[in-house]
Amino acid sequence: QVQLVESGGGLVQAGGSLRLSCAASGRIVRINDMGWYRQAPGKQRELVAGITSGSTTNYVDSVKGRFTISRDNAKNMVYLQMNLLKPEDTAVYYCGADVVSRGLLGNMYWGRGTQVTVSS
Repeated sequence: QVQLVESGGGLVQAGGSLRLSCAASGRIVRINDMGWYRQAPGKQRELVAGITSGSTTNYVDSVKGRFTISRDNAKNMVYLQMNLLKPEDTAVYYCGADVVSRGLLGNMYWGRGTQVTVSS
């Protein structure tokens, strides 16, 4: 089994910053892509930022220039630095990872989410 645990969410004023962390543990042979997703009330979950095992990154347009995703492969961790936060960034943020536990193919695992609330 593989577990993903997020931390670092909270309440912040508009213009502020937060740093989210996600730790993967369990039976891990290799972690391929990792990403941060978010889901606001009444909306579908969306990919906010993704990072490959080689650290190539991609971002949804609404966070480009404000958010930075990074990972530590030795520690099986992924981070999301969020700056210049806006009220529209309010959502539950989930960590997702494509993890190879056995064999060659990976499976997608999810954390339980961490709430980020940005007040105006």
